[in-house]
Amino acid sequence: MLIYPAIDLYEGKAVRLFKGDYKQMTVYSENPLEIAQDFEKCGATHIHMVDLEGAKMGTTPNFETVCKIKNNTSLFCEIGGGIRSMEVIDRYISAGIDRVILGTAAVTEKGFTEKAVKAYGDKIAVGIDIKDGFVAIKGWTEKSELKAMDFAAEMEKIGVRTLICTDISKDGAMEGTNHALYKELSEKFGMQIIASGGVSSIEDVKKLTQRDMYGAIIGKAYYTGAIDLKEAIEVAK
Repeated sequence: MLIYPAIDLYEGKAVRLFKGDYKQMTVYSENPLEIAQDFEKCGATHIHMVDLEGAKMGTTPNFETVCKIKNNTSLFCEIGGGIRSMEVIDRYISAGIDRVILGTAAVTEKGFTEKAVKAYGDKIAVGIDIKDGFVAIKGWTEKSELKAMDFAAEMEKIGVRTLICTDISKDGAMEGTNHALYKELSEKFGMQIIASGGVSSIEDVKKLTQRDMYGAIIGKAYYTGAIDLKEAIEVAK
């Protein structure tokens, strides 16, 4: 299983939200590149980034910071947040970003997702953010009418290879991850499933590895020291 340490970007800083609430934001670093380089020192090969401002506004205010991390590390870089047009996808991929994650746009514009997958294949992932069994959109500020499992099935049908699945109720809460959800997803679908939200102990990493998940995202637990990143990477191997 691959470990994806995460950086959430806001105004060029590395931050974390509590359960997706922009009012409950902690700034962890003014220099996200330093954090990415620390991930690398710990043995990470991949990084997961989210442009939190982008997720809300549908723009790319942290584009330069994302490129800086890509150009100054050897990490496989994936980015989500505000990617709602082919122009933005083209811009990121042309800049060397390895994979872009569609969120809101994948829910609201199925045709756009199909077009993106046709054009870029594996370089497109879909983020499925779950609130009470339904898909949340617009930086988690709205709950859609779509049931999470139905949406995942639709994405598999149109050729999406990688699904990043977050249980919002667990995100940043340090209460452990939703193992029942990931069990259901990995049994039902043939996509590469990346678990996100609430991965807060080595025990969580062990369980997800045993479940044969493709990847797990570690966010707050790295910043608070609850998970030793080096150890998590070793356990996941």
